[in-house]
Amino acid sequence: MSLSTLPSPDAGAARVTAPVLDVVVPVHNEEADLEPCIRRLHAHLTADVPYPFRITIADNASVDGTAAVARHLAATYPEVEAVHLTQKGRGRALNHVWTHSDAAVLAYMDVDLSTDLGALLPLVAPLISGHSDLAIGSRLARGSRVVRGAKREFISRGYNLILRTTMAARFSDAQCGFKAIRAEVARRLLPMVEDTGWFFDTEMLVLAERAGLRIHEVPVDWVDDPDSRVDIVATAVADLRGIVRITRALSTGRLPLAALREQLGRNPLPVDGVPAGLTGQLIRFAGVGVASTLAYLALYALLRVGLGPQSANLVALLVTAVANTAANRRLTFGVRGGDGALRHQAQGLVVFGIGLALTSGSLAVLDAAATQPSRFVELAVLVLANLVATAVRFLMLRIWVFRGSRR
Repeated sequence: MSLSTLPSPDAGAARVTAPVLDVVVPVHNEEADLEPCIRRLHAHLTADVPYPFRITIADNASVDGTAAVARHLAATYPEVEAVHLTQKGRGRALNHVWTHSDAAVLAYMDVDLSTDLGALLPLVAPLISGHSDLAIGSRLARGSRVVRGAKREFISRGYNLILRTTMAARFSDAQCGFKAIRAEVARRLLPMVEDTGWFFDTEMLVLAERAGLRIHEVPVDWVDDPDSRVDIVATAVADLRGIVRITRALSTGRLPLAALREQLGRNPLPVDGVPAGLTGQLIRFAGVGVASTLAYLALYALLRVGLGPQSANLVALLVTAVANTAANRRLTFGVRGGDGALRHQAQGLVVFGIGLALTSGSLAVLDAAATQPSRFVELAVLVLANLVATAVRFLMLRIWVFRGSRR
């Protein structure tokens, strides 16, 4: 990728160095809208934002007069800079400017200024204070006010529903063009973001959330731009492909999110009365174990209506073992994110095999000792066998499965 910074013709103009806030406006063929946008944004920042700022125009491969307008604005305002990239892509432009900026907090907004600028200071303030790592404007949060057509409303809500169901995303609006990030977070997070187009935002947020970073949401007033040039169908298809790619990367543990969590993630707060270390792990493991045992017994009793004891035991133990491994991974041993999740489940199935041998063996011994044991005796034997299997399970999870993943 080749790029160049467009110099100001006025070489003597004072430039802003090391600002607190760098607001990036990515543009492509926006010669008509660029100047009024920058003038309005500059006036707002000057009047209402009490921090040194810079506005960076990120022109990605415009072929109209956008570059000339950017040069003019950079010459007019000392706080405005222009960067030109020869390849198209909003994500590419943001990634480049953010990773090369010397500001403490990095933000971006769309050139149409659909989002009311009154939300800018609430957006960046939690990042400047260090309270949060990323901030997003949300058109779907409670308190936001949005004017747009039914088609875009349906697509936006449908897309965020897909993210919540496929990736367990907790943020409410991935695609609003109004976001900010702390610079030290960007330097570590953005090298993992592969998309160079519109999916850049979503990918960044999903990885940030999986790495344990804090995402602050700001309800915004947003008015749809009727002249938007975004190809909704093409963007939706690209986003779905991006979701598939990210899901695959997270499931295989290809992304080093565990290392990012170690560097920047926010660990759970200590809970009074719940000790850390081995004792705390035992308490949390016991809680997960009680819930798993109750679920196992209920499922076994339900399956026993139509299956034999061995088959019912196999199915009930397999289902609860997968859930138990996932719960202990997160709650007991504090392992989050997708790194190594499949490997942990595979190792958990080995532990499941040991538990199956213990419980199945106990049933076999019971059948040999009594011709027709009562259902109560059968369940009692299984409870005892599960207690032994639980102790073995904790030891194997601690010294084998999650040994290299615990913080």
